[in-house]
Parts: sequence; C-alpha cells; structure tokens
Amino acid sequence: MKAAALTEFGGPEVLTLTDLPDPQAGPGQVRVRVRAAGVLPFDLGVRQGWAPPSVDLTFPVVPGNEFAGVVDQVGEGVTGVAVGAEVLGYGLLGGYAERVVVPADQVVAKPPALPWEVAGGLSGNGQGAHMALEAVRVGPGDTVLIHAAAGGLGTIAVQLARAWGATTVIGTASPANHAYLRSLGAVPVAYGPGLVDRVRAVAPDGVDAALDAAGPEALYASAELVRDRGRVRTMVSDEAALELGIPALTPARSGARLADLVRLTLRGDLRLHLRRVYPLRDAADAHRDLATGHGRGKIVLRVTSAHVLV
Repeated sequence: MKAAALTEFGGPEVLTLTDLPDPQAGPGQVRVRVRAAGVLPFDLGVRQGWAPPSVDLTFPVVPGNEFAGVVDQVGEGVTGVAVGAEVLGYGLLGGYAERVVVPADQVVAKPPALPWEVAGGLSGNGQGAHMALEAVRVGPGDTVLIHAAAGGLGTIAVQLARAWGATTVIGTASPANHAYLRSLGAVPVAYGPGLVDRVRAVAPDGVDAALDAAGPEALYASAELVRDRGRVRTMVSDEAALELGIPALTPARSGARLADLVRLTLRGDLRLHLRRVYPLRDAADAHRDLATGHGRGKIVLRVTSAHVLV
C-alpha cells in the first residue's frame, strides 16, 4: 500500500510517499481502505518526534489518527461490522495510508449523506471539542468562551456549545475571521492586549466556561474571566494549566462520542468547514499549511478514490 510515512523525525520534508506492506486485521479489529484522513496538530508533533503516551515510535511511522473509508477485512470475533461497510473512525497512528487497522469499536457507520472528506476529518477535532465541553459542563443558559475559535477544533466547539444550549458563545480570532464566526453563531473578539476587557464588554454578567486552543495567554485570560476554574480546559497549555490549578483534560474518545458528532452533523447542528483537501502525496504541504496557524477550518488528505476501492 501507499502511505505518507516517516523514516526520520524533522520538518515536513521528512513526510514522504512510501510503499509499505498491507496491515492485517487481528482479533477484534477491522481493516479500512482509507478514502480520506484528517490532519491534526497531534500529527505534527509525531513528525517532530513526540510520542503519544505508552507508544513506541518505530520507523517507518505513519501519522494520522482520524479517517474514513470502506472496511475490507474483518478480524476474528468481530460482529456488527462487515466487509464493504462505509465507516469513519479513529486510532493513534496509521491514518495517512491506503489501509489502516483499528479495533472494531473505533469505527462507526458513515451515512451516505456525509461527504468522505468531512467524515475523514470529523473525529479528531470533533471528539476533542466534545470531550472538553462535556468536561466544563456546557449547557443551557451558559456564556462560553472559545479561544482560537476559527480553527479546526474551535469551529466545532462553537457549534457544539450552541447545540447544547449555550446562550452566548464568544470566540477569539483574528479580525479576518470575525464574519465567519458570526455565521456560526458566535460573538467574535480579537486576540491581543485588552482581551479580558473586550470579553467583559460582551459578557458583563461573566463567563461560565472556557476552552483554550490558542496558548498560555488565552488560558490566563480564561482563568481571570471564569469564576470556577473547574469549568476551564486547555488543549495546548498544560504547564500554564498546572500553574493556575486548572484540571487537565482526560482523554475519552469513543465510538459513542463519534456517533453523536455524526448525528449532530446530519441534523445540521454541526458543519465541518474544509479549509483545504490535499492528495496523499502532498501530505508534507498539508503539514506546512497547518503549521502556519492561519486559515479557518479543517485540512484533510484525500487518500484513495472510489474507482480504486477494490
């Protein structure tokens, strides 16, 4: 199979199209012929040598932990998933490839109405936002602050907060993305000095919960704005969170959580904006694009086309 793989750690140029043996589904697993795979900051960390907890990175390393495709092999003991099923799912590594193997409970059915590129990019940022907003107990009547609200995770977090009943969702972003945030139902606020005052002007009665996907300065602002620091989480500022007494986000991805994201998408409560779709051979360019920190929405790799899914 073809895969965008690493044989060394480093810059985007070390991510190259490579021929690798097809993986095989073991007991309790399914193999998926990948149509699309999402690109995440997590993947950039792996490329630079960061290893997820309890994972030994052995070359060649294939990044990618979210994907959509067609099941083409089912391992022993698997029930409820058949060869030919269209699915989306998640893992830790392996998504930037024509085939990926994961436990069967890490895939869910892809409805026909869900485009492949949207399905391939839904799990990572979607589950992250879902976990974080659940952890800070977002619900009806809340005023919620989302930092980096125009990015892949922030875009979904804004929409989830609205779908879960938040009265006001405030999103920090550069001015170029303010109209986009308004289209999602958020009140945009610019980054930079004076952020706390600008948020207080929008929410004079206070902020109930906050999610930081921007960096330490955003987290410090959140700690100043939110009365209960137990209702603040960060995706990117672990050291600052420890200093401020803000709880760490406990990973809790699941098939049920992913299925809920699919349901919300089909219902129209959640829309994944595709920033750009790259072919698999240009995975290095996708990493360069994501690393700029600019732009809005999700970057996705197109891995295989329908006519080669055999």
